[in-house]
Amino acid sequence: MRAIEFFPDVLRLAVGIFEGQVFTLHPSQAFIVGSLFGWKKADGFRRFRRAYVEQGKGNGKTPLAAGIGMYCLVADSEPGAEVYAAASMKSQAMYIFRAAVAMWRQSPALSRRLTPSGGNPIWNLADLKTGSFFRPISTEEGHSGPLPSCALCDEIHEHRDGRVIEMLERGFKSRRQPLLLMITNSGSDRNSACWAEHRHGARVAAGSRVAEKDPAYVGEVIDDTTFSFICGLDPDDDPLEDTSCWIKANPLLGITMPVEELARAVKQARDLPGKLNNILRLHFCMWTDAETAWMGRTALEACLADFDPAAHAGREVHIGLDLSATQDLTAMAFVVSTGCDDLGRTTFDAWVEAWTPRETMAERAIRDQTPYDLWERDGWLNATPGKVIGFDFVAARLAEYVGLYDIHALAYDTYGFNRHFEPELDRMGLTLPIVEHPQGGKKKGSDSGLWMPGSKLTLEALILDRRIRLKRSPLLVAACMFASTEGDAFGNFWFSKRRAAGRIDALVALAMAVGSATASTEAGGSIYNDQTARPAGFLTI
Repeated sequence: MRAIEFFPDVLRLAVGIFEGQVFTLHPSQAFIVGSLFGWKKADGFRRFRRAYVEQGKGNGKTPLAAGIGMYCLVADSEPGAEVYAAASMKSQAMYIFRAAVAMWRQSPALSRRLTPSGGNPIWNLADLKTGSFFRPISTEEGHSGPLPSCALCDEIHEHRDGRVIEMLERGFKSRRQPLLLMITNSGSDRNSACWAEHRHGARVAAGSRVAEKDPAYVGEVIDDTTFSFICGLDPDDDPLEDTSCWIKANPLLGITMPVEELARAVKQARDLPGKLNNILRLHFCMWTDAETAWMGRTALEACLADFDPAAHAGREVHIGLDLSATQDLTAMAFVVSTGCDDLGRTTFDAWVEAWTPRETMAERAIRDQTPYDLWERDGWLNATPGKVIGFDFVAARLAEYVGLYDIHALAYDTYGFNRHFEPELDRMGLTLPIVEHPQGGKKKGSDSGLWMPGSKLTLEALILDRRIRLKRSPLLVAACMFASTEGDAFGNFWFSKRRAAGRIDALVALAMAVGSATASTEAGGSIYNDQTARPAGFLTI
């Protein structure tokens, strides 16, 4: 209660319409403060050394962190307290510190107690009586050897790496009850320090080592020194349609986060697919697949259908092959022309198949946060024996298709094709028409002219015009939602595996197959009869 009452007794807010108001904690904020400062170990010192708080934007995280920093500076009974507002960049570190300086100006008690350094901006608040201080710090300044009693890290989803957290925690060694407080929205990079802290915090709160898959409370003690308060939606919640779920990620909804402001953001997310993921991430704490969605879920859903590819037996099929590194996913996509729409435009059916090594599948399912095991169980993914993909299984499947369909072209990227796949085709004795289709945006196929920026645009148009039916597959849907793009100065864009939030091999293979199929259609029946657009060659083994 001493820590909770410090806020209204000493602190005043200094933000917008709250300027000068007494800082009375919201019940959710009181729960955080009470938990951090109320729990003690048998030796009388604080239980929690680390705290991870994840909430939607506009829920008062920064003022709360600044208030906790002020309490640790003047009321924590810590000799020579060192309180840092920290980030990888100085500009980020200043967010919390500026809020603290504003509180110092508004509070008569703090104004009398603390001495500022610097003019504009102030860069240090000192309690000369106890030899304590509060200041910003960042890794870009080259600091070494801080001994924080309290470290406040704001918006860690924007931190370039985890160095600042590491630096601060290594300085805890001389403190009896140090506190690291991390506050943030959710992010999109699952290779980041923020995702690692989010995952650890979720496991701590649920007492379960698989909390990121199943958040049900189990109660196993994962880390008794970490406190986590993670606000987010439940798996079936749809914030674009159901306003009742908004408060789950926004505990201060209607107080610091106006309902009408959130409603405007939701409307923008509906109207502008390119803004959807960012709004879901910032306001609803959804760890989105990419900063900018490649394709809106609504548009994609309109093209998903349940059909049997065997119904197209004997018809002309174009195949896109994305050969992965031997330990990831290899995908093969199939596209068949199905006629024309009312405007005379060609329509298509498409489906995908994929392969992954069985022996490492469970490990990679955890690493990639993707249910490969469930997909394999339900028949959406083929698992080959061993630790590497058995390309002989992929070639065998291709041999089956030679007997079922009229394979017009196999679109391939040169990466891995000659080295890994041709030997398997050799053993199968297959003769296939092939066409080169690079996956990046720097070059076109040497003879075919196919390239990913063009195929991506064509696939987008087919989806938006609803001229393609995609066989419903969670693997393909995930690839589309994971997808991110990169481009050049001339406005050409292609799918980026480097930026993607997960495996997009199925989508890449689909775009390659679509590129081949539409090039054939536009050339008046076959690009292989056009000497100016001849494929790379015929693979005759």
